Amino acid sequence: MNYRVLALDLDGTLTNSQKEITPATLTALQKAMDKGVKVLLASGRPAVGVWPLARQLELDKRGGYILAYNGGQIIDCATGCTLFQQQVPRQVVAPLCAFARENGIVALTYNERGVVTECPEDPYVQLECRINHVPAIGVKDLAEEVTYPVTKFLLTGEGDYLAGLVPVAQERFKGVLNIFRSEPFFMEATPPGIEKGAALERLLNQLGLKREQLMACGDGLNDMPMLQYAGLGVAMANAQPEAKAAADAITLSNDEDGVAAAVERYLLNE
Repeated sequence: MNYRVLALDLDGTLTNSQKEITPATLTALQKAMDKGVKVLLASGRPAVGVWPLARQLELDKRGGYILAYNGGQIIDCATGCTLFQQQVPRQVVAPLCAFARENGIVALTYNERGVVTECPEDPYVQLECRINHVPAIGVKDLAEEVTYPVTKFLLTGEGDYLAGLVPVAQERFKGVLNIFRSEPFFMEATPPGIEKGAALERLLNQLGLKREQLMACGDGLNDMPMLQYAGLGVAMANAQPEAKAAADAITLSNDEDGVAAAVERYLLNE
């Protein structure tokens, strides 16, 4: 198959444990782009946390796309224009924040400066800040603070406890929010229908391409729809077991240049 589009998750996939794109991975991706492959960065991160990696790959010059917030925002890197964006319904913000407080977990969202939350010192909030290289902005009441459109909320907590809350939240917000875990300690809350597979379908339709021309690499629970949708879904060796089960193939880990290995095998050695 002549794969013309490569969709990449970031954390645990494109980047290593130090959140860096290694020279070997960068070289492999440059070779693929030289062959005409379009690179898409599909992440749960906000756009501000994706742009530095997009620029490192020169997607602003070569042409490429960002699927931020698990596809809640699609950006054309060459023009900087937002092609699609969907916001969390305003009327659900206060109930979602109340759900977090009731269950002893932390809710956060984003503005143009960083991560906004009532609990800026929470370790998982700090992790999200480090991932995106942005500060934590503490507020007294998150629901009252969010008077602007937001595309995603993130709820954080210990893995086993958070896993038990997922079906509770899904039932509570059925029909108004898409609730899923992206990591054991992260529960995402996005507008209905927002996930990586649906976003890729939306973008490919705009580009006039088919899913069979798409290769995707990922490691997390939120990558499962993308891996299942792609013509070739490749899971990392460090991927969650459910992500591996959703994939067509397994590559090396993110600390072993797994993306580079997959690109060499499936895109450069056809």
